[in-house]
Amino acid sequence: MRLPAHLARPYARASISRYFATATHDRRSSQTVIEKVVQKYAVGLPQGKSVKAGDYVMIRPEHVMTHDNTGPVISKFNSIGATKIHNPVQPVFTLDHDVQNKTPKNLAKYASIEAFARKHGVDFYPAGRGIGHQVLVEEGYAFPNTLTVASDSHSNMYGGVGCVGTPIVRTDAAALWATGKTWWQVPRMVKVELKGKLAPGVTGKDVIVALCGSFNKDEVLNAAIEFTGDGVAALGVDDRLTIANMTTEWGALAGVFPIDDTLLKWYDQVLSKLELRTFSSSASSGIPPPPEHPRINRRRLDALRATRLESDPDAEYSSHLVFDLSTLVPHVSGPNSVKVSTPLPVLEDARIAIQKAYLVSCTNSRVSDIAAAAAVVKGNKVAPGVEFYIAAASSAVQQESERLGDWDTLIMAGARVLPAGCGPCIGLGVGLLEEGQTGISATNRNYKGRMGHPKAQAYLASPAVVAASAIKGYICGPASLDSVKLPPVQPPTFSISNIPASTSTSNVSDEPLFTGFPTTFTGPLLFAPQDNLNTDGIYPGKYTYADDITLEGQAKVVMENYDPNFAALVAEKRKTFASFDGVRKEGVVLVSGYNFGTGSSREQAATALKAAGVPLVIAGSFGDIFKRNAINNGLVCLESPKLVSDLTERYANDGKRGAGGKNGELTVDMGMTIKVGMKDGKAVVLTASTGEGKTYSLRPVGASVQELWVCGGLEGFILKEIQAEAKA
Repeated sequence: MRLPAHLARPYARASISRYFATATHDRRSSQTVIEKVVQKYAVGLPQGKSVKAGDYVMIRPEHVMTHDNTGPVISKFNSIGATKIHNPVQPVFTLDHDVQNKTPKNLAKYASIEAFARKHGVDFYPAGRGIGHQVLVEEGYAFPNTLTVASDSHSNMYGGVGCVGTPIVRTDAAALWATGKTWWQVPRMVKVELKGKLAPGVTGKDVIVALCGSFNKDEVLNAAIEFTGDGVAALGVDDRLTIANMTTEWGALAGVFPIDDTLLKWYDQVLSKLELRTFSSSASSGIPPPPEHPRINRRRLDALRATRLESDPDAEYSSHLVFDLSTLVPHVSGPNSVKVSTPLPVLEDARIAIQKAYLVSCTNSRVSDIAAAAAVVKGNKVAPGVEFYIAAASSAVQQESERLGDWDTLIMAGARVLPAGCGPCIGLGVGLLEEGQTGISATNRNYKGRMGHPKAQAYLASPAVVAASAIKGYICGPASLDSVKLPPVQPPTFSISNIPASTSTSNVSDEPLFTGFPTTFTGPLLFAPQDNLNTDGIYPGKYTYADDITLEGQAKVVMENYDPNFAALVAEKRKTFASFDGVRKEGVVLVSGYNFGTGSSREQAATALKAAGVPLVIAGSFGDIFKRNAINNGLVCLESPKLVSDLTERYANDGKRGAGGKNGELTVDMGMTIKVGMKDGKAVVLTASTGEGKTYSLRPVGASVQELWVCGGLEGFILKEIQAEAKA
């Protein structure tokens, strides 16, 4: 195990071990700053290829973080035959979720993770050091102009410091450990322009709560958000981290702020503190200076200033959202939904009583958050009947808050201290909401039952509002909040414009197919006219943990909760399919609506479809985790809103998805066939009755996904890489 932070090896050694793709200087295609960062970390790109939204690329990220789920990733790593970490500099282990659990079983789990880290020389942060996302920012694993991933949905938070952070699943983490790389589809780009300046007492938490409530129709679903505008400069880094953190709840896969003077000055302050770790103050003191931090150091900051990445003026975005910060008053999210946000003055009038308040989580438990809460409670006591729980985002945060006196102020007011970690935010440990209770929290999620009993009510707000509510006993703002200085209590001013997609196909036709990948997928077309067809509809939950079900068994129950006749229908059609000849792949092509595969992360939803004889699914859009699981298991996913629209109009009941076909059938089988070219993206649909054909343009999958398909999925790819490395 390598020692973390300032005790680790010199940064120069880390730089030798890093792997970057050479950024193309081809100016044929403009890029956003996010696309440029991904370009740096993409490997195996064709010469002159510019990474664009929608592209499938193989990435070698700067770092990959796992937390308590490191245990299952170790099991996956071992099961695929891996024996060593490809690049020990890349992974980071942070234990943060179940840190209150002192049972022998959990302690043994934590010990086994630490032992694995020691064996492979991986940076390890034990329980109590803090929440992984905060640790990655504090220790420079999440750094501007880099790409860092984590097996946790709130890795979006790294965007607060100009780092492209995005979530991965556990199989991806195992792949990264074993090979240093995994695949990623670059999300569509959305520009969020922040204008104006926040009024006194309005915070970054209010911004993201209002954004989630104002744009609550999946406007940014599965997108990468780039924050721009004159309003960004007035937002401190802590506010940016909060906003980026909750872009996850907003539905995005990344939320990135620019690298500006505000951020660079913040890093200067961080570096100054690092340089004061010893009594050395000058060369004449005789005391050697502290060792250079391996990731946050003067050389790296100077390089950052010299090479700022920015979006090209003509970079392409799918949408442009504008939000006027000056029109925003404090907002509260809920109850039990981030898509519902209400101006604080409205809720204050309702005097909603609370029984619990929480200042915890990676969203709002940094030094400035604790200071804001302490300023509110100073000289007051927590209201009778209210429990107020506090936990710092990290041990470093708690230490600094103790030094400033803010931690003691909260304790003197009656706050109950929890260890630095996730705790109540994810429904673990003490202090959870009980049946019939109402709580207000500075966390990021208030889904029904997440923080306790499903019949409890959970609201989200800023640290100051949470603290004020704790001492008053009902949802309210702090006494310092001056209504005169706030804008009128009304919906904030915002707008959205959707930008037509470019006709460019990102040089798709110029990219050769990976050897062994089909040039064509063809077969009967079945249409499931349904949006949000979730993983339980595709593969029933009652089978999920029945580990003895074979792939053949999965095929027999596929889509059972959506259409009990689906499996038999596909089984009958597959009798006529020819074997794959290296060029033409025959099978049923399933077409469905939007957000296909939403819901849980069960892999069987993908493997069951593939096992049944469905090698290709076409939808209006996909749930991101389903798509990852599908591609990781060799099931191809393509999007065609136009095809979905045409089939809906022609074959769905009343021309709308959600009520089956015109004859009441859940799966429409009109004898249609489809042929999809994987090089040019042309899909030709033939009707049985007339033999007429119509052609649709789709974006084919890239070489990275093609290689996974040829290998039989991500695990096969990992084995191939391990074997190749062993022969080298």
